[in-house]
Amino acid sequence: MSENNVVFVTGGSRGIGKQVALTYAEHGYNVVINYVSDKTDVEALKKEFDEKGVESLILKADVSNQQEIDEIVKKAIDKFGKIDVLVNNAGITKDNLLMRMKEEEFDRVIEINLKGTFLVTKAVTKYMMKQRNGSIINLSSVVGVSGNAGQCNYSASKAGIIGFTKSIAKELASRNIRANAVAPGFIETDMTNVLSDSIKESIYNQIPLKRMGTAREVAELIYFLGSEKSSYITGQVINVDGGMVM
Repeated sequence: MSENNVVFVTGGSRGIGKQVALTYAEHGYNVVINYVSDKTDVEALKKEFDEKGVESLILKADVSNQQEIDEIVKKAIDKFGKIDVLVNNAGITKDNLLMRMKEEEFDRVIEINLKGTFLVTKAVTKYMMKQRNGSIINLSSVVGVSGNAGQCNYSASKAGIIGFTKSIAKELASRNIRANAVAPGFIETDMTNVLSDSIKESIYNQIPLKRMGTAREVAELIYFLGSEKSSYITGQVINVDGGMVM
């Protein structure tokens, strides 16, 4: 059992989640991540963590399935003995206008984004409370703050995460467990890379800094919130959006 700190990142196999996991690994944290797609190259992921000199545990699980989450959290505890930082990053979109949105499109986004955050937090917090220490960072979004046409399901899930975060921050503070939310704006990812130049230009016009953010810029904030450098910060929502929502 390693003496290193341990971070658990949901949806940590790609995008912002992967960058968060790699950033913690760069700081010497052992890493636990989950993935859902059979196309995920687990060996390639493990090699990236091995190269940073840390141990990793990469497990398949659907965050909306309580049994699967309880099982992988137990495996993490069995291997590392603790979880110091939880990053609830797993999330999906199923965008549609309200009048066209199917009930299953609404339900699935809420199940993964909001219910998944609840289930993973509950499972991990059981161990953090025994440790009397821990930091939880939940991924919200600027659309959870401001709303967005065509995303009532996603916006509702991300607004719900803000309320959830503030509530658990109040519940868990007496056990020295902090909880904060991060609300990214437009971030460069595989999804945004395929956008046309004209669409990108219209996006830049909404952002005072006139550019998209990077996954690294989001990950650095999440690392800060998980570290002792933020030991007096809890119950907060911090936007990483170039000034898009003020």
